[in-house]
Amino acid sequence: MRLKIMPQKKSLSVLQTPLILFLCQVMSALEVPLDLVQPPTITRQSPKDYIIDPRENIEIQCEAKGKPPPSFSWTRNGTHFDIDKDPLVKMLPNSGTLVISITIEGKAETYEGVYQCTARNERGAAISNNIVIRPSRSPLWTKEKLEQITILKGQSLVLPCRPPLGLPPPIIFWMDNSFQRLPQSERVSQGLNGDLYFSNVLPEDTREDYICYARFNHTQTIQQKQPISVKVHSMDELNDTITANLSDSEFYGAKSYIERPPKLLTPEGRTSHKEELRENVLSLECIAEGLPTPSINWTKEDGELPINRTFYKNFKKTLNIIHVSEADSGKYKCTARNSLGFVEHTISVTVKAAPYWITAPRNLVLSPGEDGTLICRANGNPKPNISWLINGVPIEMAPDDPSRKIDGDTILFSDVQESSSAVYQCNASNEYGYLLANAFVNVLAEPPRILTEVDLRYQVITDRPAMLDCAFFGSPIPTIEWFKGTKGSVLQENTYVFHDNGTLEIPVAQKDSADTYTCVVRNKLGMAKNDVHLEVKDPTRIIKQPEYKIVQRGGRVSFECTVKHDPTLIATLTWLKDYGELPNDGRFSIDNDHLVIMNISDEDDATYTCVANTSLDIVSASAMLRVVAPVYDRPNPPFDLELTSFLERSVQLSWIPGEENNSPITEFIIEYEDAFHEPGIWHHQTDVPGIQTTAELKLSPYVKYSFRVIAVNSIGRSLPSEASEYYMTKAAEPEENPTAVEGIGSEPDNLVITWQPLKGFDSNGPGLQYKVSWRQKDGDDEWTSVVVANVSKYIVSGTPTFVPYLVKVQALNNVGFAPEPGIIIGHSGEDLPMVAPSNVRVNVVNSTLAEVHWEPVPPKSIRGHLKGYRIYYWKVKNSSKRNRRHVEKKILTFNGNKTHGMLPGLEPFSHYTLNVRVVNGKGEGPASVDQVFNTPEGVPGAPLFLKIVNPTLDSLTLEWDPPSHPNGILTAYTLKFQPINSTHELGPLVDLKIPANMTSLILRNLSYSTRYKFYFYAQTAAGTGSPITEEAVTTVDEAMASRQVDIATQGWFIGLMCAVALLILILLIVCFIRRNKGGKYPVKEKEDAHADPEIQPMKEDDGTFGEYRSLESDAEDHKPLKKGSRTPSDRTVKKEDSDDSLVDYGEGVNGQFNEDGSFIGQYSGKKEKEPAEGNESSEAPSPVNAMNSFV
Repeated sequence: MRLKIMPQKKSLSVLQTPLILFLCQVMSALEVPLDLVQPPTITRQSPKDYIIDPRENIEIQCEAKGKPPPSFSWTRNGTHFDIDKDPLVKMLPNSGTLVISITIEGKAETYEGVYQCTARNERGAAISNNIVIRPSRSPLWTKEKLEQITILKGQSLVLPCRPPLGLPPPIIFWMDNSFQRLPQSERVSQGLNGDLYFSNVLPEDTREDYICYARFNHTQTIQQKQPISVKVHSMDELNDTITANLSDSEFYGAKSYIERPPKLLTPEGRTSHKEELRENVLSLECIAEGLPTPSINWTKEDGELPINRTFYKNFKKTLNIIHVSEADSGKYKCTARNSLGFVEHTISVTVKAAPYWITAPRNLVLSPGEDGTLICRANGNPKPNISWLINGVPIEMAPDDPSRKIDGDTILFSDVQESSSAVYQCNASNEYGYLLANAFVNVLAEPPRILTEVDLRYQVITDRPAMLDCAFFGSPIPTIEWFKGTKGSVLQENTYVFHDNGTLEIPVAQKDSADTYTCVVRNKLGMAKNDVHLEVKDPTRIIKQPEYKIVQRGGRVSFECTVKHDPTLIATLTWLKDYGELPNDGRFSIDNDHLVIMNISDEDDATYTCVANTSLDIVSASAMLRVVAPVYDRPNPPFDLELTSFLERSVQLSWIPGEENNSPITEFIIEYEDAFHEPGIWHHQTDVPGIQTTAELKLSPYVKYSFRVIAVNSIGRSLPSEASEYYMTKAAEPEENPTAVEGIGSEPDNLVITWQPLKGFDSNGPGLQYKVSWRQKDGDDEWTSVVVANVSKYIVSGTPTFVPYLVKVQALNNVGFAPEPGIIIGHSGEDLPMVAPSNVRVNVVNSTLAEVHWEPVPPKSIRGHLKGYRIYYWKVKNSSKRNRRHVEKKILTFNGNKTHGMLPGLEPFSHYTLNVRVVNGKGEGPASVDQVFNTPEGVPGAPLFLKIVNPTLDSLTLEWDPPSHPNGILTAYTLKFQPINSTHELGPLVDLKIPANMTSLILRNLSYSTRYKFYFYAQTAAGTGSPITEEAVTTVDEAMASRQVDIATQGWFIGLMCAVALLILILLIVCFIRRNKGGKYPVKEKEDAHADPEIQPMKEDDGTFGEYRSLESDAEDHKPLKKGSRTPSDRTVKKEDSDDSLVDYGEGVNGQFNEDGSFIGQYSGKKEKEPAEGNESSEAPSPVNAMNSFV
């Protein structure tokens, strides 16, 4: 059940008439009754800065009260304004308000100025603020030629708006040609200056109608900038385009589509300063570009952002702090961040303040002989100056008054007399504004009087506040006391609240608060009193509330609402349907506190509320009735369309809604067909609420109208209704003129005027034509006009080159002319600039960067719109070579009226030539005198190559070529090398200096069969360049190989090998026989049991294994054939020791020898690891190694 409580009515009753008492009532200062003599008081005046509509009469308000009634006068710009001499100016009766009639004749600009009103009577003069009158202005946009912007995907882009200066400043927004707002996001957003910023562009940003609009609210006008066309290219499209017909310089930017850290588009630099006035809105902005799109975060140094006053706009790019004060001064930091980095900007904020009141002077009523004080205290930043005036005259120029003493911001009065009455003005001013306050001193002698009606009766509900009034006046100011009951004592503040205006407040009224209250006021001249009566009533309550119901269609429902109220009050009970009256339908009936609905239909689905009210309070309770329907669908189309009330520019359409299908119709859409201009095409006319079945339709002239209606509910739209009958409106003159009027020359001697023609719907009649008019802007020529057919262009020939023209295009038809068109400024055609930039200077920053300065050309010589300056530069020769070698010219364009630019990417130690040319819309002007400059030396590149040839046992020959980019004069080469052992450990580093004129070097006294690593550098006066590295190995000792081969060919060695082979064969045969005979018996036992005389001698001599051991001993004797032998002492070839540098560094050859010991063929076996040095054999032994293992 959903309960809705209606707002309670806080009221009191006086003699059964409700009086509304406000709990937060503001107690005003003591007021002087208007039947007593008093100085003037300004009661109403126009604002200080008064911007007027120049199309309407000017009304400058000035109202004042006083006794006698004051007279009024005005000053304008500091001098008396004699309104009787100006027939257009009159002053309203019994008022100081001026009305200046300018709608028929006169111009608002004539009455610009500073006005001040003076209200005067015999007791003094009050003055108004200085009222500055200025007419609002909504100027046209400056006409400009906008080229299409072509840009790469991912780059940043800023579309400038630069709206015309208006009064007040316009509201800026971007739309397309269809007047649809351009979507904005964290990537695309509008800055405070109106420009449209793209952090990075995407292909979907391509469009031809980026239009900046300026809305001037004061005059209800909108101006638009020329559409800006943007084309976004991908890198593939760019390559194709450049190949076809473009150069790099024609693009908006030069960077490719790469991700990059953020960079601020606005504000520029790392720091900036902002000044704002107190109580204004401080707006700080940071907009960044980057890819991915950066996010913005705001912080305040040495402080926190005020939580309740800080708001973010524009996707956190704008920080707004409302109601700023001096405490908000400080440094605010914005941080733009994406996944690649961040950038920061600090804004130093200073809050200044126009003067504001601390204590404003208040009217002072004194009796003769009394003392008093006027205080005028204001603050501001800087501190405001306080000055006093009396009756509108500086107090220093007023006659002396012995009862008055001035002490800075205070005036002290003592022993005042009636002649002391006057109006004092306090002026507090600083450089940001001023405050002016009038306060009178009125010297009166009056006994007390009570201004409240006598014997008032108040009624109040229990537990609510009661306010008992007792307004009074007297001079001297009376004192007031309140009494309760006929014999009560003076009431005290611990239970009651006493207001300065005499009102007694009972914060929470209870039953025992009901009584008679008496207020008594006294001064030295007398006394007055008044009785008021308070009654406290019980509150009204709903003790039984209606409940939520779900009922099927055709059923019955009953809602109950039981009310209890104060018996002395009359309560009424009212039932509402959807907070409106119940339908006048017999199905609805009210029986005491029940609402009964019979035969329920879908229309009864609603919220029903019972409202109980008395003269003092009101309560309510609600419940919803939901009617269950079997089917929910879109509504049926409306029918029986009828046109009535035919007028020239309007007609009334009525219809009958179709079935709602259990979902209420929320609106009707009305469409029209123009059968004369666009038959068969339906356009949107208007929308009306779902409860409305008629509509007054505005029509255009010369259109053959037909209408149809579509119903809409929460499910969707109905089908369109049948079309209405046709209604043809009469022809009339055009109401609009062509849009998008431009004047741009295509040749130096012509002016091409173009416009967007009116659509047939807007022609308003037959025979649509255009009156084209033009004249030179700065000349005295009359307008030249020509009427052309329904086209969109006219060419004016024979014009001077690039001269501004005033252009207007007016529509007309057979009936008449459209209103006077707006005037735009165009230019005749451009021609190439005539003069080259002068005083071109080059400052070489470093070896790759130079800065170019030049003097701009005279504006008249440009003969067109200045696009910028273009620098052509090329490298003539390299300073380290004597031959001259021309290179392709490079171009850099600097947009706008620049006078300097940077040339990046220069080659060091090179001779360059450049010139500068100015560029307009037509092309380039003549080149400046060529300027020649040289870049200093830089660090060289690596040598072109390093080859190591002719390796020997202890030497290597190195050959090289100088670097292809020496970047200066080579002074020397540096060679560093070191050996590498078998475990890849590096040996000591040797450092050699080599003269620059050498291209080869033989390194001697190296270790044989050793790998070396070389590092080779070139050097100039600027330093050492990057190295080129190489590795090489010295050759093996051929003498060792020859000795091994010689031993293998000796006869004795061959005989010894044969004997050993025979002995091994015999041993194998014996072991085989013994194994077959004796099985697993030990050898010793078998020898004892089967003594063999042929074997015994061998046994005695230990012949079998003893001979083998002696062979090993012989092999040991042969081991020291040469230092570094390939055979280890245990006659085995181990894999972990078989590391041969010839295999690892000889490009995969296997080691074999010819008969003379020379190294041939290829090693077999896989290389296990790559050693740095070593002289042992590889895993697969050579023939020589095999022989050594048996020696």
